[in-house]
Amino acid sequence: MKIEESTIVETNDYRVIIYPASRPFTAKESKVITEQLYDFLATWAAHGKPLSSSFKIEKNQFIIICVDEEIEVASGCSIDALGVVMKRIDQEFQLGLFDRMKATFVENGEIKTMKLQDFRSGLKNGEISTDIEVFDFSKNTYVAFLSDFLLPLRRSWAGTFTDLT
Repeated sequence: MKIEESTIVETNDYRVIIYPASRPFTAKESKVITEQLYDFLATWAAHGKPLSSSFKIEKNQFIIICVDEEIEVASGCSIDALGVVMKRIDQEFQLGLFDRMKATFVENGEIKTMKLQDFRSGLKNGEISTDIEVFDFSKNTYVAFLSDFLLPLRRSWAGTFTDLT
């Protein structure tokens, strides 16, 4: 399965796993990550049954893994196997793929990532505009990913930070 928008069957809501890096990938990193994920996904299986899966690198900073669970459900063991591959990629390039204590947002057309505590404080003291869009990495279906991956601050998970005094 390819997850390019032009080939998605809109009636299927594929499972999505998002790995956000703390910084953009270099061209070399993108090439190596792509090769490693193609190799892994070609043999990825759950209880011996192949998983219909694909991936894409979004905005040169986020790895999006997609699984068609209408064909075969990704089991705990298969998700663990993916985690091993992703941890190896994370360690090889120091990407911060598993650091969930960060916020990634778009300000003035630029993607920025910072520690959650610094993000919250920046909003509170006005260093970060409230006129930003925030990425939500908790999306776990392709439809949710397409519609709500990037939202205006006030509609995002970080919207509660705008009420700080």
